[in-house]
Amino acid sequence: MKIYQVDAFTDKLFAGNPAAFVPLDEWISDEQMQQLAAENNLAETVFFVKQGKQYYIRWFTPEVEVPLCGHATVASAHVLSKHLGVTDSEIIFDSKSGLLPVSIDGDTYTLNFPSDHVEVFSSNEVLEAALGVVPLEVHQGIHGYWLVLLENEEQVLALNPNFRKMQELEADALIVTSKSIKYDFVSRFFAPKKGIDEDPVTGSAHTRLIPYWAKKLGMHKLTAKQISKRGGEVTCEYLGERVLIGGKAVTYLVGDISL
Repeated sequence: MKIYQVDAFTDKLFAGNPAAFVPLDEWISDEQMQQLAAENNLAETVFFVKQGKQYYIRWFTPEVEVPLCGHATVASAHVLSKHLGVTDSEIIFDSKSGLLPVSIDGDTYTLNFPSDHVEVFSSNEVLEAALGVVPLEVHQGIHGYWLVLLENEEQVLALNPNFRKMQELEADALIVTSKSIKYDFVSRFFAPKKGIDEDPVTGSAHTRLIPYWAKKLGMHKLTAKQISKRGGEVTCEYLGERVLIGGKAVTYLVGDISL
C-alpha cells in the first residue's frame, strides 16, 4: 500500500500538523488500521475507499478511531489533488460525521464541516489543577470536548499542563483559547485520553471555536492560529450550522507499506 505524510495547515515543512494518508481499494480490518496508526505514531492516520464520485474516510489516532479530523482531511484533499490526479475543484468525503466537502483553490483547502455549538459549563478543581490556571469560562460541546477561555494569549502560550491530572477529567479533550492581537483568536488543544498530549493544529476543534468566537466578536469571517510548538494558521468562516476551515498543506514523504 502507498502511504503519504503531509503537514497540514501550513505552507512549509516541519510546521502545522502532520498526518499519514493511506488510500485503499477496499477496506482492511479495523485492527490493521489501528495497528498502522499506532506504528505511524502521528496524531492521525487517515484511510479512505472511493465510492462513486465520493470517498469514504476514517481517521485513527495511535490509540482510537475518531469521528472527525480536520487536518487529516486537509491532508487527504492535498494528496488527491497533488499526487493522485484528481482535478476537481471540490472533493466530497463521506464519514461517520456525514458529508464533508473540501474546496480547492490553488494551494488552499477549505473544509466545510458541521458546527458544534458549545454550552456553558462549570470549572472545577481538577480542571484548574490540570491547567495550573483559573479559567474565565468553560463550555462543553459534543464528543466530550471542553472549550476553556483564558484571559489572554500570553496565558495560553505559557500553559504547561499536567496531563496525568487531565486524564481525571470527564472531558475527552480540552480546547484552550483566548483573544489575540495579530489574529482574532488563538488556541491550543490537549487530548491525552486519545493518546495525544498536545495536537499541533486541530481542525475539529475549530468546529467549536468558530461559532464561539463569531458570536463573541460579532464576526462571520475570522483568522486564527493554534499556538503549539509547530503552530498553524487557519482561516475561518461561520455559516450557522456549518463552518469553513481553510489552510494549506505540503507533502513530507511518499512511501510504501508492506503488510
